[in-house]
Amino acid sequence: MKSMSDAAGRVEGQPMFKILARANELAGQGRSILHFEIGEPDFETPLHIAKAGVEAIKTGDTHYVPSMGILELRDSVCKYIEREYGFRPKREQVLICPGANPIISYAMQAVVNPGEQVIVQDPGFPSYYSAMTFNNIVPNRVPVWEENHFRMDPVDIKERMNSQTRLIMMNSPQNPTGAVMTKEEVESVYDIAQEEDVFLLSDEIYGKMTYDVPHHSPIHRDKCNERTILLNGFSKAYSMTGWRLGYAVGPADIIEKMGLILSTEVSCVPPFVQRAGIAALEGDQGVIAEMMKHFRQRRDLIVEGLNSLPGVSCIVPGGAFYAFPNVKNTGMTDVEFTNFMLEEAGVATCPGSYFGGNGAGFVRFSYASSLEAISEAINRMRTALESRKVK
Repeated sequence: MKSMSDAAGRVEGQPMFKILARANELAGQGRSILHFEIGEPDFETPLHIAKAGVEAIKTGDTHYVPSMGILELRDSVCKYIEREYGFRPKREQVLICPGANPIISYAMQAVVNPGEQVIVQDPGFPSYYSAMTFNNIVPNRVPVWEENHFRMDPVDIKERMNSQTRLIMMNSPQNPTGAVMTKEEVESVYDIAQEEDVFLLSDEIYGKMTYDVPHHSPIHRDKCNERTILLNGFSKAYSMTGWRLGYAVGPADIIEKMGLILSTEVSCVPPFVQRAGIAALEGDQGVIAEMMKHFRQRRDLIVEGLNSLPGVSCIVPGGAFYAFPNVKNTGMTDVEFTNFMLEEAGVATCPGSYFGGNGAGFVRFSYASSLEAISEAINRMRTALESRKVK
């Protein structure tokens, strides 16, 4: 029997889904499980967005469309960028994707050669590392620290630049920590990219989801004409995870190549999904503000609750819907803590080390859950920790 390819051996995927599988297995045994492991808003897709998708299906908008995306949605993205970022890209700079996740790999394949390096934060979104490993790209990891509220430090980026660096991967607000970079930090990262003549991929999937600090983007510097590539989508801010809809904005020649990769792998994004995207961008944006009111309440409750637990401390995240508490003083590793809470307390979370070695000792909580579920989770975890005599 022939063995599989070397590339198949490099596929890693997203490890948090393994926790979800175990949580569902326990639930199937009759256990009560509270879910904080998956980064998915628990709100339904706003009705006007869902209706647009349904109406498109009813009218027969169910056939192949251009791989780059339908013109109407690409134009809607251009108008949205002008409204939010202060410049209007050309339609040729926009690619509509089946979710934002593929953009990570598409962009890297378009601008980074095998064996070359990408600057990436640690801890960071596992798909960054998985895409690099699969494509034989070397991750050049920049640690982010609790002392700096987990913001990516331009000084650390500059120190790690070398002749093999082709791309800087930036994520703010950040997964898994909820960190939001300052305007000065974002501008400095762009300056480094320009000085070193490398590309800059800015993952802004949580860009509309900040609390007490504003979101800043580097894409206004070159208007996505030279080196910046924007990664964004609809899953988080519009609660459209299952619709699988995202978009990239970047230099036209790079976007064209990314579009060819997309056409090779998936042909196109379903047109009725794209119609829903138009409704999201051009419809009532108040739905985001309303959702963020609830997320703020949840953030405040879970941070207060985590800080009340023995051996646990948690800084206040500035964006997204993740808390990233330090559990080192519980006497358990982050993996042990996660397993203990799932098995003993029925609370599903995710070890920080799943997001990179520098996340060891921390645990990610996705607080896309009700206030009641958060309160119950805190109570269960307190009882479990006290049973271990954690002080």
